[in-house]
Amino acid sequence: MLKNITIGLISCGIAGLLVGCGDKGTETDDAGTGNGGSAGAGSQALVITAIPDEKVSDQEARFQALKSYLAEKLDIKVEFSISKDYAASVQRFANGEVHMAWFGGFTGVQARERVKTARAIAQGNLDPQFKSYFIANASTGLSKSEEFPAEAIKDLTFTFGSPSSTSGRLMPEYFIKQSTGKSAADFFSKEVQFQKSGGHVATAEAVEAGSVQVGAINFKTYDSMVAEGKLDPEKAPIIWVTPDYADYNLTVHGDLDKHFGEGFIDKLQKVLVECEDKEVLKAFNRDKLILAKNEDFAGIEAVAKELGLMR
Repeated sequence: MLKNITIGLISCGIAGLLVGCGDKGTETDDAGTGNGGSAGAGSQALVITAIPDEKVSDQEARFQALKSYLAEKLDIKVEFSISKDYAASVQRFANGEVHMAWFGGFTGVQARERVKTARAIAQGNLDPQFKSYFIANASTGLSKSEEFPAEAIKDLTFTFGSPSSTSGRLMPEYFIKQSTGKSAADFFSKEVQFQKSGGHVATAEAVEAGSVQVGAINFKTYDSMVAEGKLDPEKAPIIWVTPDYADYNLTVHGDLDKHFGEGFIDKLQKVLVECEDKEVLKAFNRDKLILAKNEDFAGIEAVAKELGLMR
């Protein structure tokens, strides 16, 4: 039942709710101030940011190869600029401080609502069918369940990731409500926590250490940490896997052609989706990038509105 509901959302099956995520914000002038500001007229460098879904200190190194790749392929200067949290990445994109951002599904929708002409141009090959894991500290004695383990976890301590995370908050919140009829705050008997820094890595570490008993985390981070020996799956086992939904994406300001030359966005999209360099793709923790468009994330916007997290 949950999977059917989710597939309906991702295919924009919530009848007539959305036409496109990029048509709602209000543009201002090129000064880069206020909501929907233009992306830095006259800028000589393509400035990139990303939601800090892991430790911020690791981001600069991850994006070095991408910077070099884009600079060579497009013959431009490229800079990476760290955003301190999810909200800051959206605000800085809206202000025109950055031209392109690696967003989650929810932050991407928020950014494109703020900047009327913004476009999602690429996503990871796994992002159209993303999912979250609910994980638990081994001391709980919980094991993997096919159904949402409501009775088993309702009296345990629980943490989301960032409040604006698609896979660490928005969609887990949605599935909790679909399964129990209650918001997370009403379902859990103890106060729900958030990992306000460190992203999904912080969630995994908190559950593994036992400082919180159950948490929601994106599957890609969990699987990568286990593969790299940074997380012991026996200490923080998976207890439930959500149905699929659309998530991460690269979104750009729609006026980049004005600043970098006619057809620039199409060229940027092409070099991204054609990239096969594993070092470059480490920036996104993906094996491949594929085409994306704003409409791919209409289901995410619908969920955010249903949960009251977006107007």
